Amino acid sequence: MAIKLENVAIAVRDLDETIAFFTDLGLSVLGRDTVSGEWTDTAVGLDGNHAKIAMLQTPDGHGRLELFEYIHPDAIETEPTLPNEIGMHRVAFSVDDLDAALEVAARHGCHPLRGVATYEDVYRLTYVRGPSGIIVMLAEELRKA
Repeated sequence: MAIKLENVAIAVRDLDETIAFFTDLGLSVLGRDTVSGEWTDTAVGLDGNHAKIAMLQTPDGHGRLELFEYIHPDAIETEPTLPNEIGMHRVAFSVDDLDAALEVAARHGCHPLRGVATYEDVYRLTYVRGPSGIIVMLAEELRKA
């Protein structure tokens, strides 16, 4: 059986704000839509499911994020995820310039949770808290070919 990762879906408070954050980091919008109806109720498992969605793609064409903002039922606010919680943890991106990526994140009010770390002289990396509390890992490879 062949398998490939299609996308990672993330519910957000403000679709436009979240799209702006990720497109400023370099992703592009493949499409936007508003979805509802029996097929979404069945697929998602929520009656009356109605959401605004956007599909974003990384510049290499391999990674995709599906962002969705619920119209109905009402979105449920929760505490932001902590790095050691069970469940969906973070979305991670390789960047060619971590400092530049952090400048972009800062323009959106998003800053490292603690600072920038170096992993075995291989990566400089950090976690930032993005829009809607999303944890985003940004990593710059130090041993570039």
